[in-house]
Amino acid sequence: MKSDTVLADWGAALVDPDGWRAVVAVMDRARVVRVDRGECDVMTSRGRLRVLSDSQRAQGEIAPVTGDWVELAEAEGLGLVIDRVLPRRTAVSRRDPAEKDVEQVLASNVDAVAAVLGLDRPIQPGWLERLLVMAIDSGAEPVIVLTKLDEASDPSGALEVVDAVAGSTPVVMTSVVDGRGLGDLRALMGAGRTLALVGESGAGKSSLVNALVGRELLEVGEVRAGDSEGRHTTTARELVLVPGGAGMVLDTPGIRSLGLWEAEHAVGLVFGDLADLAGACRFRDCAHRKEPGCAVRAAVDSGLISKMRLRLFLELVGELDNLRRREEERQRRGGRGGKKRPR
Repeated sequence: MKSDTVLADWGAALVDPDGWRAVVAVMDRARVVRVDRGECDVMTSRGRLRVLSDSQRAQGEIAPVTGDWVELAEAEGLGLVIDRVLPRRTAVSRRDPAEKDVEQVLASNVDAVAAVLGLDRPIQPGWLERLLVMAIDSGAEPVIVLTKLDEASDPSGALEVVDAVAGSTPVVMTSVVDGRGLGDLRALMGAGRTLALVGESGAGKSSLVNALVGRELLEVGEVRAGDSEGRHTTTARELVLVPGGAGMVLDTPGIRSLGLWEAEHAVGLVFGDLADLAGACRFRDCAHRKEPGCAVRAAVDSGLISKMRLRLFLELVGELDNLRRREEERQRRGGRGGKKRPR
């Protein structure tokens, strides 16, 4: 594909959202659209290029991730390399479930993060809570995308769980089979905006990308009939342009587990209203069950908070206590610590 055609197609996608000049005007500045071991694909004034990521240098600094804005440099005998990662406006990250201080950045400079869950299986509240933590903590707009609407005979139960967990977070229900919800999803994107999809394998993220793009761009894996679990088909994070000026979408490999850090933050980020109410309870160690002067129970009794939302909050607090005890036990047994990795 010729360079001028590439740049015309990408259009607003190549304009820096923080006020830097358009990439087309700066030869040494680019946006990372795919990261592989030791190499990256970047969109530049010359079109899409394969460059070295200079990973040795990046070990002590910031390794490039998909979505990064970077500066390129010519290295003798190597050609173009990523010389510097520019400051990130937003960052989608997770923590190692075994080592909560180790951060893994999945993508950067996205405008919205979609927690993707399939309606072909029961919605797990704890999983949704943690995906919401990733979305909210990224600094981007959170959204919940429910896929496989065509496989749900009655999605009302799933929506009740989502409403109890997510409150006012926007929800988009989609089907790649009949196209329902795809227009609503495109409306959340728009020219120059980037949507990142996060969720477990088999949730339908790759199928969603293919439906938005209008062609079979990403491999789609089979889902086991017994438990609706999918196998990992997305192995690299790639920024994909959606035709018609609808922005960009980024699929991420399926997440298998989320740990202590996400559970801790879910209390404040997802159930912040209940955590605030708990501060007004008569007793500091109130369990929010039958204690007198419980501000949380009073809000439930008055209809301000649903009984399901309270139940999910109490389940999360109980799970968090168990996770902390396991973490403390691991530390006592001499578990190895992790080194923080900067964004």
